[in-house]
Parts: sequence; structure tokens; C-alpha cells
Amino acid sequence: MSEIQKIVVGIRSSNLSKSQTNLLIQELLNKDQNLNKDIFNIKTIKTTGDVHNTHRLDQIGGKGLFIREIEEQIMSGKIDIGVHSMKDVPVKDTYPDLDIICWMQRHKANDALISNSGKRFMDLPAGSVIGTSSIRRRSQVLNIRKDLSIKLLRGNVDTRIQKLKNHEYDAVILSLAGLARLNLDHLVTEVLEHDLFLPAACQGAVGVQALKNSNVEKIFTPINDLKTQTECMAERRVLKNINANCNSPVSIYASIDNDNITLKFEIFDHQGNKIFKKLKEDLKENYLKLSDELSKEIISTIGQTKINELDNLKSDFDYTP
Repeated sequence: MSEIQKIVVGIRSSNLSKSQTNLLIQELLNKDQNLNKDIFNIKTIKTTGDVHNTHRLDQIGGKGLFIREIEEQIMSGKIDIGVHSMKDVPVKDTYPDLDIICWMQRHKANDALISNSGKRFMDLPAGSVIGTSSIRRRSQVLNIRKDLSIKLLRGNVDTRIQKLKNHEYDAVILSLAGLARLNLDHLVTEVLEHDLFLPAACQGAVGVQALKNSNVEKIFTPINDLKTQTECMAERRVLKNINANCNSPVSIYASIDNDNITLKFEIFDHQGNKIFKKLKEDLKENYLKLSDELSKEIISTIGQTKINELDNLKSDFDYTP
């Protein structure tokens, strides 16, 4: 490692990005006693997604806006790596020369509800205002309870929680992993189970991005979690195969148990109707084959045209019953 003097790490300026990066570095230091935290130079980068934090992502370019400027700086050599919430990384590569060189062990992928009243999701009074920025979560809420109001909620985790405390919303739905990494999981009213709120692809996973064959890759190899990598690559392959973007009302979750992998998939329309649901299993070494088989089944059942139509919400995000 002696040839590596400094590693410049590019991250978003949010507290969650800082927390995830600190956890990553601490894991590296725990694994290799010869590493010194001083070799890591953290550089915060304001991304387009952070600047335009009141607009709907699907209307300004999608979740890739949270990583664009970081990728550009890796490509130009200004930084060595980027640390991303993998849920925010588009399945279509903007820069083929970049790769995810390390996957941190995935946290629980569940969504979580925080309500001002302390009531669980099914107990919220009719007309309660739910805050989210996710088209997937919007469809899932409507699938279960069309008597609830939905209101767009953008901003980082701290901003969203403050808006809840200000009573702009009765409840908000956030990622459990993000709350836990910020030590805010004590605020959670209810962990939403997968049978009602199947998560987005790669929810709860953090990845390290760098140039392919970068000389820093060997530093991160010891903490790469192969289980997380396999599960997330299976999920991302399905989205790529069916041409679904990060704003599609799509849920997918892969889980490995011993030698087997299970893929669960759901897709909704924007009125909350579930139009396709499937669970498939295979040996974990066949994860790419399993993803391809599921993809073909989705396309043959729904049709590529229908999937493309669902990619973006054409009407207002906000919903009032």
C-alpha cells in the first residue's frame, strides 16, 4: 500500500453521506491495522439533486442527479472514489470506465414509518398526510390505503424529519438503513414489512465507485461483502433488462439463504394497482440467469411499452382522496 499516499473520497454534503463514509473508513481501519485514517481526504460535492431539493426527481433527470458531479470528478481525476447509496445509482452506466469496486454489507432494506401521532400505518386516520418523494412508495401507499393523502417530500433526512415535526405532514416514510446510520432509528414508529412495502433495488446498500482497474481497489477488497454484491447485482440486472429507471413504481428484493437466492418483484401503476408480482428462486451461483428469466417473464406479461409508460408519473405527485 506504500505507493498510495492519499485517497480523495468524493461524497454528497448530507449528514447521511458523511456517516456512511465514516462507517466505511472505520471498517477499513478495523480490517487493516496498517492503514491510517489520514490517507483519506474527504471532499464534499454539491450534486444537482442536492441543489434542486424541492423539485420532483423524475422531472429534473432522476436519481442519477445525486451522483453525476461525483462521477465527473472521478473521471477527471479530481477524486479517487465516490461513496454512494446504491439505490441512487442508475442501472445504466453513464461512464463505462467506472465500476463499483466495493459493496459494504447491506443494512436491512425495509422502509420505515415515522408518525407524529405514534400510530402505525394501518391505524393512521383517513386523510392523514403522508410525506415521500418516491413514486414506488406513493403507489404502495395507494395500493393499501387510498384514503390517505400523499404530499411530495424532498430534502435530506434531517430536513424531512424537521418538516414532520413542523406538522407539515402527519407521517413520513424513509429508509430504515438511512435512519439507522444517522442514529435516528429510535424515531421509527413502525418498520414496514416487505409483504406491503417491498423495497427499491439496492435499498440499504452502500457502494464505492472508482475507475476500473484503479490501484485503490485492493484496499477495499477485504471489506467487500459478496452476499450484498450478488443480491444487488441481481436486482439491478432486472431493472436494466426491463428498462425501468429509478423513478418507476417498481419493487425488487433479492435475498441469499445458504446456497439459494430468492428474487421478489412487484410493479404498480400510478393509481396504486399492482399489475405484476413474482417470486423466483434458484441456486445463488445462477443469480444472473435467474434475473434474466424474471426479466423475460415481466416483459412477456406486461409488455415493454407498458413498462416504458410507467417510467415517469405523468400527473401530479400529490394525492388527495
